[in-house]
Order: sequence, then structure tokens, then C-alpha cells
Amino acid sequence: MTEDKIVPDMKVIGADGVHIGTVEAVVDGRIRLSKRDSGEGRHKDHSHFIAVGLVTGVEGQQVRLSANADVAVTFEEEQSGKPV
Repeated sequence: MTEDKIVPDMKVIGADGVHIGTVEAVVDGRIRLSKRDSGEGRHKDHSHFIAVGLVTGVEGQQVRLSANADVAVTFEEEQSGKPV
């Protein structure tokens, strides 16, 4: 199972190779991204989540998603599960 291969400090990248964030943990089928990658404004200093279902593979220290980075970030969720 892919979820078992995802560990903290791995880089999450889009299908286009663009960095999206860094894995903090996997919680309830979602990747919690590090707060340091949380963006600006109201999104700053709290974790965002990406569904493990978007993962197409784990290669070395990278988690590759099925969507390009600019699209993948639109799938980010808050801890509550609501869209960012």
C-alpha cells in the first residue's frame, strides 16, 4: 500500500515536478503537509492536507501526485476536511 511508504520529511511534488510541500505525517488517509509550507495570509502557520488518493507513486524521498502542482493545491484541505 502506498500510504505505508509515505514518511515524514518526504517532498510532495506534482506530476509536473513542482514542489507542493513536505510530509509531516499521514493521518486518516490524508497527507498532512508541514506548516512551513502552508503559504501566506490566512493559510500561514497551520497544516494543510492532501488525500492519499492523489498519490501516483513514492520514489526515493518524493511523493508524486497525479495532478500538476497548480491543480493539486486546489485539492488541499483544512484539518476539518473542508477545502482551503
